Order: sequence, then structure tokens, then C-alpha cells
Amino acid sequence: MKMTKKFDDLNNAFNVSGEIVPEIQETVIEKVEKISSSAEDIRKDYEYTRGNLYSIIEKGQEAINGILELAQESEMPRAYEVAGQLIKNVADATDKLMELQKKLKDVEEERVSKGPTNVTNALFVGSTAELSKLLKNQLNPEDK
Repeated sequence: MKMTKKFDDLNNAFNVSGEIVPEIQETVIEKVEKISSSAEDIRKDYEYTRGNLYSIIEKGQEAINGILELAQESEMPRAYEVAGQLIKNVADATDKLMELQKKLKDVEEERVSKGPTNVTNALFVGSTAELSKLLKNQLNPEDK
């Protein structure tokens, strides 16, 4: 494809042919796997999130130390304000870490409580005379 005449001077200046090369578009097909709520996946997600929160908290503490030194040296109110916000953010991250522990405990208890349940109590619907007759027949089966 030849470009229009108004771009010919630019093509000559940049020493290009003026042909448009169509972009090759790659199509990526992603397979979406069914998300399973197996114990292994829950444990892996917990460990990953826990590791990230620990990393965030540690980096936040380092940043707090640095910003507090800067605030003390510069004595600027804005530096103290940033330090206060950073302290709040680190405190929120530690709260999220505790919430994560609670959520994992809740998930594990839910999984355990979903197990099979057996009913050991039976209910007799009828009159007392029918109940006594039934019990008598079970105690003395030959009297039928």
C-alpha cells in the first residue's frame, strides 16, 4: 500500500518505504479452570496472602522508620502527617492479618461441620395405648 502524497516527503526524510505493515495480532485463549474450594487450595491461598501481608507490614515498618527520621530532621508538618498515615496503614495491615486467621478458622470449622450427621432420636406418633402395645410386642415377640 502506498501512502498518500503528503507523507512522501516524510517517508524520504526518514528513509522508509511508506508501506503500512499490518500488525500481527496474537489471540490468546485462556482456559478458565473451575475454582475448587478444596482444602489444599484454601491452604495455598492462606499461605500466599499471609506472606504478602507479612511483607507489606515489614516494608511499612521500614518506611515508618525512614519517614520519622525525615520528619524529625525537617520538622515539617507534612512529613509528620505522612508518617501518621503510614502508621495507620501498617496497623490496618496487621488487622487484616488477624482477620485472615479468623477467616481460615471459620472455613475449617465450616468444612468439619458439614460432615454427615446421624439422627439417633426417633419419634413415635400415636396414642399411648398403641405405644404400649408396640413395646409389649417387641419385648415378647411370641405373644403376637
